[in-house]
Amino acid sequence: VLAENADMVQRARTQAGNLAHAVHTPLTILANAADGEATPLARLVQEQVASARRQVDYHLARARAAAAVRATGLRTPVLEPLRALLRTMTRLHGARGLSFELAEGTPDLAFRGEAQDLYELLGNLIDNAGKWARTRVVVDVRRDGEQLCFTVDDDGPGIPEDERQRMFERGVQLDERRPGSGLGLDIVRALADSYGGSVQALPSPLGGARLRLCLPAAA
Repeated sequence: VLAENADMVQRARTQAGNLAHAVHTPLTILANAADGEATPLARLVQEQVASARRQVDYHLARARAAAAVRATGLRTPVLEPLRALLRTMTRLHGARGLSFELAEGTPDLAFRGEAQDLYELLGNLIDNAGKWARTRVVVDVRRDGEQLCFTVDDDGPGIPEDERQRMFERGVQLDERRPGSGLGLDIVRALADSYGGSVQALPSPLGGARLRLCLPAAA
């Protein structure tokens, strides 16, 4: 049964990947054709291509998660993926000298879902925190009943209360001066919803923002 479930998820991922390639290739051609042009038409093309890419990524993420949720027996340990992501983010944000830390005593729990989805969920949250942090980002995970709840804390300026829900809507970018900030958070919410989980923004003990992601726990 586990092998059949794994095959089902893999087939869904392969189909999603093929569709993504089929759609992204012409979009890339359009973007490249408009790149470097300063005309209003070129800017419009770039904006519409970026919007189309976000739409494609959003719906493909939901399709992949739906396939994983229907499968049973999926189990992804979280500690090593977390460590790998923190190493990656340290390099990615290396020019700013940020510290990406795993909270002391973080247990090695397991997520009831696909490893690729876990990487995408946490990668988006940690990268977003890195864009806002002044000096450090701290990640933790704890079990809460039947769920795993991850927290990603930064010591940046924080998020105003009236913007904490809006930041997870498609296409929303809270600060236009920070390229890419907010991108991917709509996909995080879509994936979390598909798994029956949740994501929310809160004040952080570090003085900035806390992003809290809850997902189903594996036995």
